[in-house]
Amino acid sequence: MDDKKDEKPLEMRRHGPRGGFMGMVGDGQKAADFKGSMTKLLRYIGRFKRSIVVVIFFAVLSTSFSIVSPKILGNVTNQIVDDFIKIVVYDKVTSGLPSGTTLPEGTKGSDILANTDSAIVDKIPADQLETIKSMDFSTRPTIDFDKIGQILLFLVGLYLLSVAFNYTQSWIMTKIAQEVSYKLREEVLQKINKLPLKYFDSHAIGDVLSRITNDIDTIGQTLNQSLTQVVTSIITIIGILIMMLTISWQLTIIAVLVLPVSFGIIGFIVKSSQRLFKQQADDLGEINGHIEEIYGAHNIVSAYNGEAAAINEFNRINANLYDSGWRSQFFSGLMMPIMNIINNIGYVLVATVGGWLAFQGRIGIGDIQAFIQYLQQFSQPVMQAANTTNVLQSTAAAAERVFEFLEEPDEVAEATAPKVIEAAKGHVELDHVVFGYDEDKVVIKDVSVEVQPGQKVAIVGPTGSGKTTIVNLLMRFYDVDSGTIRIDGVDVREMTRANLRSQFGMVLQDTWLFNGTIRDNVAYSKEGATEDEIVNASRLAQVDHFVHSLPNGYDMELNESSDNVSQGEKQLLTIARAMLADAPILILDEATSSVDTRTEVLIQAAMNKLMEGRTSFIIAHRLSTIKNADLILVIRDGNIIEQGTHEELLSQNGFYAELYNSQFAE
Repeated sequence: MDDKKDEKPLEMRRHGPRGGFMGMVGDGQKAADFKGSMTKLLRYIGRFKRSIVVVIFFAVLSTSFSIVSPKILGNVTNQIVDDFIKIVVYDKVTSGLPSGTTLPEGTKGSDILANTDSAIVDKIPADQLETIKSMDFSTRPTIDFDKIGQILLFLVGLYLLSVAFNYTQSWIMTKIAQEVSYKLREEVLQKINKLPLKYFDSHAIGDVLSRITNDIDTIGQTLNQSLTQVVTSIITIIGILIMMLTISWQLTIIAVLVLPVSFGIIGFIVKSSQRLFKQQADDLGEINGHIEEIYGAHNIVSAYNGEAAAINEFNRINANLYDSGWRSQFFSGLMMPIMNIINNIGYVLVATVGGWLAFQGRIGIGDIQAFIQYLQQFSQPVMQAANTTNVLQSTAAAAERVFEFLEEPDEVAEATAPKVIEAAKGHVELDHVVFGYDEDKVVIKDVSVEVQPGQKVAIVGPTGSGKTTIVNLLMRFYDVDSGTIRIDGVDVREMTRANLRSQFGMVLQDTWLFNGTIRDNVAYSKEGATEDEIVNASRLAQVDHFVHSLPNGYDMELNESSDNVSQGEKQLLTIARAMLADAPILILDEATSSVDTRTEVLIQAAMNKLMEGRTSFIIAHRLSTIKNADLILVIRDGNIIEQGTHEELLSQNGFYAELYNSQFAE
């Protein structure tokens, strides 16, 4: 193939471990336009607004029920305490009465106090005095378990409703998140087929894959978790604050004052550990790269006795990773113990001040219990809200990358009334074609050539001369900047790309076989191909005989580890695929440069059979293989500087003769 720029658009290439997911959105990565990206995302999910409203409604109900529950539990405790106090007061007041004395029905505490020495009454605390006045002393009070049972049943009902609403909103939100992810992946995949090949020249394959996988997954996870978490966190914070204030404004001030201390410590730890986590990530990436490189080139390392140096380098990187790893984990591990200490101090203050307020009769014991529960719940939504801020930053960055991809300009639109060629005769014309991948760098400079049906045309020239670019233009992977390319007299821009490309068969230097059976790989070029057609194409391509020697024959699965199939045999399979397509025009890359002489003979024989009766364009590297070409085009610096048959060009003693003689001399 030609230079790097020429190579990229011609074919999809198989990537090894190094073709990883580049451009992956990492934790904490920020979008260039946070507001704009989130606006686009919200607009995109606007089609689900009714479902989202239902989700928010159920989230509000579920959270509200959870918030009310501690208050109700506190009322249960207050009920028990009040009933117990009444029992104690009754026993104390009636302890001075003669044994067996029964007070008349309807006797109130106020009646007893009216007949009690005022010196004794003055010593009774105010809250107890009111309790005694309202008590019925005709019977001994008891703990009202019936009322407590009713409250507890009501509380269980609230818990069940909260769980039901929470489950419902989670189910709906999960469905929305999956539908959004499904739709985004579908649109991205459709977009890939609409993008010009120029886009893939300037973007790594791993970057595109990352947008389909990692970025869309990030969006889906945020919709599934963080969206409802934001709603519930806000409602929980507001609801708990209100419930705290209904219990005691003094205790609420204590709870709120604890927050700045917590945030200050969290901020300090995060700031200190962030640098260490970044260093850990860098060290981890370095050690992964080193291991990948060493194992990927293990034979080279062994051949040059580089094992000791590789191990020393690994030990150095591993020691750095150990150092940054334990320090980052140590700092982050301090957060929970310190937070627990701060929270426990808050509990002590609430218990102390609450006990003092209870002693004064300003709040009940159950209120203190409820407040401590609220205090336990209060820090969680605050932490969730803070964490969600970072999640939303990553989500905005992911959304920005996905929408940026979807908004890329499509390739040039098809003709509104396209011309259709059912089966081309193979008459190809390039008429003053000019093209450059970049506006300021012209690759093809005013190329004109006419190829007759059935001719074998070889294209030769040094690396970077533009050989592959001509093929890209023929297939309309790119459109010419000026000039015209015609197939049977029809401008290729007046045809649909699908119709144009159906006229071409391709056999490339780098074989591309999909994961699947040999049968599936051969049949890939023709939808609905019959078994007889597949076998016949395989026989013509010299494939059938070796396929029968393989396990399971045509049903053998091919993958990256298919050691039973050699490079030459894979090349023959791609020729069989092109043979089955039976296209009138062929594009053949030099397919024998990396195989042995015997396999080269087989491949050349198969290619000669394939070219019979077809217009063929052969990108040639070994000039000895194109001696029988009907026309040889010699390209240099984007121009056709020589053309003719092998003998004609040799007799001219020009650039082609120089290339040929240099190879012969070698």
